[in-house]
Amino acid sequence: MIIAVDGPTASGKGTISKELARHFGLPFMDTGLLYRAVGWTVRQQGGDPDVQADAVKACVFDDNLLDDPVLRSENVGGYASKVSAHPSVRSALDQRQRDFANQSAGAVLDGRDIGTVIAPHADVKLFITATSEARAVRRFEEMKARGEAINFDDILADILRRDERDQNRAAAPLKPAADADLLDTTELTIDAAVQQAIAMVNAKINRRRDKDPA
Repeated sequence: MIIAVDGPTASGKGTISKELARHFGLPFMDTGLLYRAVGWTVRQQGGDPDVQADAVKACVFDDNLLDDPVLRSENVGGYASKVSAHPSVRSALDQRQRDFANQSAGAVLDGRDIGTVIAPHADVKLFITATSEARAVRRFEEMKARGEAINFDDILADILRRDERDQNRAAAPLKPAADADLLDTTELTIDAAVQQAIAMVNAKINRRRDKDPA
């Protein structure tokens, strides 16, 4: 079974995806880490994330980088949003994601274009969303808990900029797949959101089973 989970930053899709993978016993890939790794590598090489040629050079990186906590920082998230807008970067990373999605064990992948580009054949597609304000509050609280000095208005402005880039880029813009189930987490606790996502996956499995019984 392939489960594709898409949505904007700080919507809760990462936590939901991990819990879906755990619940259904499936391998998990946070595809956003690939773009974060590229963004971080660009900066380490002295390049500019907004320059496509610099970003493409950074698509070759050591897999161990994906485990580095530095990729979770807010700055690196901004770099990732910039490099992900380049069609050549997306092309360079697409096959890696498709190979993971199509492994025999099944998979859960979360990102921005899993259900529309990487795995349009996924058995279940979820689009996780929340208002920009709710997402900014979550990100603000996360960063404050880590002891980072931040300003809420700056966080909200950054989220709005990322949404603008993600939704309006020419290559694989962020949007729900036509057959995706929408889950708005604005008013939900993370536990409630996870339980609702599990229920949505089970419902889709049951619908498919009823339509095509063994």
